[in-house]
Amino acid sequence: MASEIPTSSATKADSNVEKKVEEITEGLKKTYLDEETGEQVSKSELKKRKKMRAVAAKKAAKKAKTKSTAPKVPKNKDELANLNPNQYFEIRSARVDALRKPHSETNPYPHKFSVSIQLDDFREKYGSLKKGETLQDVEVSIAGRIMVKRESGSKLKFYSLSSDGNTLQVMAQAQDAVDDFQESHKELRRGDIIGVVGYPGRTNPAKGGEGEISVFAKQVKLLTPCLHMLPTEHYGFKDQEARYRKRYLDLIMNKSKRDIFITRSKIIQYIRRFLDSRRYIEVETPILNIIAGGATAKPFVTHHNDLDMDMYMRIAPELFLKELVVGGMDRVYEIGRQFRNESIDMTHNPEFTTCEFYQAYADVYDLMDMTEILFSEMVKTICGDYKIDYQPDGPEGKSWTIDFSRPWKRVNMMEELERIYGAKFPPADQLGTEETTKFLKKVLIDHKMDCPPPLTNARMLDKLVGAIEDSSINPTFIFGHPQIMSPLAKYDRKIRGLCERFEVFVGTKEICNAYTELNDPFDQRARFEEQAKQKDQGDDEAQLIDETFCDALEYGLPPTGGWGCGIDRICMFLTNSNTIREVLLFPTLKPDALAKGEKDE
Repeated sequence: MASEIPTSSATKADSNVEKKVEEITEGLKKTYLDEETGEQVSKSELKKRKKMRAVAAKKAAKKAKTKSTAPKVPKNKDELANLNPNQYFEIRSARVDALRKPHSETNPYPHKFSVSIQLDDFREKYGSLKKGETLQDVEVSIAGRIMVKRESGSKLKFYSLSSDGNTLQVMAQAQDAVDDFQESHKELRRGDIIGVVGYPGRTNPAKGGEGEISVFAKQVKLLTPCLHMLPTEHYGFKDQEARYRKRYLDLIMNKSKRDIFITRSKIIQYIRRFLDSRRYIEVETPILNIIAGGATAKPFVTHHNDLDMDMYMRIAPELFLKELVVGGMDRVYEIGRQFRNESIDMTHNPEFTTCEFYQAYADVYDLMDMTEILFSEMVKTICGDYKIDYQPDGPEGKSWTIDFSRPWKRVNMMEELERIYGAKFPPADQLGTEETTKFLKKVLIDHKMDCPPPLTNARMLDKLVGAIEDSSINPTFIFGHPQIMSPLAKYDRKIRGLCERFEVFVGTKEICNAYTELNDPFDQRARFEEQAKQKDQGDDEAQLIDETFCDALEYGLPPTGGWGCGIDRICMFLTNSNTIREVLLFPTLKPDALAKGEKDE
């Protein structure tokens, strides 16, 4: 017999079922049907789903539109990427040569490309654009050399262009191209010079970041192909000898080297402004001279065919400039090249640049004050401070802090020589005697110093003065030179045998030399004769008698102060370059074939 469920229990179960049905019914009243999935969801959930679907639909529509408007560009592998430099040159040359069709659009050497804005001006003008912002109604055209080329798929390319020391990104999208996208870009390589027409904007990187100011390219045109493979970004172009021989490649690859020559230009500009503001007149004097005068140095000799005579490349413009002062040009200066047939080392090059000026009615003491102002304010203007850091042995060596602020140290030459060598030197008016010759030789022997022949008193004194020069780190005036060392300087008005001259040394190197100029024609002729005597003794740097200059002095040179400085040396200090070759665009080098032959040996 089956058991029976009590009536009270059945009633309770029915009640629970009814309660659950009511809860479900009540819940359904608060939900909504998602027609896409058939689910009942809350109002907020349904709203969220609809929003997400709308965003997805918008993206899909944009993608479909891009796909329909952008040309289909197959991704081609760059077959030049893994070649060695010689293979690259041969293949690239052949390809470029095939494009060389005059009066055709494919010619890789067009006559003209109009640039509407420079790269640095573009950055300044559009640098305030926000991430993802573009100005499609603004057209710009720029040009530069491709330093970096990269791709992101077949329809997007990025270029980093360099021009005049500035860089700018170019973003080329297939959807923006007005020409055949593939044809426009397939021949472009790193190193090529290109022109770009497009609109300004800032990129909108998917992975975050502020984006890069760029030109969004509509047209890209090859202006000049680079036939050679540029050094890689990783290894760069660092070989010193190769950089000097291929300065053009050095400037392409190393922006810091370009900055050196910008500073050099600023130095020359500053000196010109300084002198022009003081009513000096800039002049030009001959490079070819009949007599090499104006300095103690060995000249280059050349031959003039029509005149059938040997001539000398100038070693200094001094005599010509003083002849102009005789003629009534009271303040003159010249910035130009000098040529001296002497050794090449870290601070000497056979051709170099100087500035010389001459001022009537001034003396060496006026020029001392003027020199301090010129150089100290030049350093402050160009470098931003009176103090500069200089590494005489290169980037890995010791560092000096050189202070150009005024006043500068002033050292009396003869007094300092006696202090350094612990000996009483002969009176200044006896420094040209045989007794002094013996004395100087003994001092050199006692201090184990070698002086290259001929052992004239002037050369031996110059050798001994090297100890003063080597201790001059901050700008230092050395004055009180013996007359035998300065054939063009006026005698000292107080001490017989000395002359009114100073040299400025910085970082142990001479950068400036100045005199109260000798204007006595009788004294000048005697000095020239003494120089001729030294030449007979074997000193091929001694000067000859310049009769034209002596004649000019006989017409009357007013009391005059003369000054000269080496532009290259100053540039070395202001650019922290420890060799003169770094501050010369094209330093004198052995021919490449000879240099290679020495290495092979």
